[in-house]
Amino acid sequence: MFEKYRGFSFTKHFKLFGIISLIMISVGLVSLILTVCGVSGLFNFDIDFVGGTTFEFQLPSTVDKTVTDRAASIFEEVTGKKASSVTSSGTNGLRIKALELTDEQVEAVQNAIAEAYNVNIQNGFQVERVSSSVGKDLSKAAFTASIVAVALILVYIGFRFEFRSGLAAICALVHDLLVMLSMYVIFRIPFNINFIAAALTILGYSINATIVVFDRIRENRKSMRTGNFGEIVDASIWDTMTRSINTTITTLVVMVMLLILGVSSIRNFALPICIGIICGCYSSVCISGPLWNKFNGGKIRR
Repeated sequence: MFEKYRGFSFTKHFKLFGIISLIMISVGLVSLILTVCGVSGLFNFDIDFVGGTTFEFQLPSTVDKTVTDRAASIFEEVTGKKASSVTSSGTNGLRIKALELTDEQVEAVQNAIAEAYNVNIQNGFQVERVSSSVGKDLSKAAFTASIVAVALILVYIGFRFEFRSGLAAICALVHDLLVMLSMYVIFRIPFNINFIAAALTILGYSINATIVVFDRIRENRKSMRTGNFGEIVDASIWDTMTRSINTTITTLVVMVMLLILGVSSIRNFALPICIGIICGCYSSVCISGPLWNKFNGGKIRR
């Protein structure tokens, strides 16, 4: 399928791919550094991470987009703030998430929604507060989970192939996560528990695509006794190109359907996954293999 393109060398054009990657990760990397240094407002943190208030209403009618849009307007009118998210919960459930509110604001929201939708305050209303300390604990847990996952991947890749290939794979994974962070900043996607699920999903998807390329490199290294390591990497990438493209397209179709047809909470999860799938394919083809070649200095190491 790609025979006429096999003359293109990914290893020789690694600088070009490196520049493209630096552009894609720049927003996420800078935002992450500034956030760690105490600058706020770069990420659209949801109450899962910074604490806040969740309202649950049981309405007498079905909750659709018209209802959620009106509820969002009512909330902003009453509190003077925009809700973090206004979504449906089941058929008749309305869920509103917002950053920390005063008791007076909570009562005002409760009364306004009850009046607008004829809600029974006794049975059809719940409010839950999440403290900032819980959000900090969740942030630490998410960071710890990511570090453990990356460390285990490094051990596995280093054991199955070699340590340099493990470093190349980890660099590709970090690249994918930083691209996802850039998308969270640019599109103002709510940064909540969905990010952890999306990040770990992309880590698994990307490392699987990378391992396929690395496995073919190992096989070709045994059979291709002549040439340098870069030629082996290029040949292996083209050998697995059809598989990489087909896997990406078939997985992407499902996520695009969720992105188009899903509710807002599903779309906030599907969009990062779509971006991560495309980025994972790009990094496994254009970054991981050529980076392994760079770490090897272009030499075949038996």
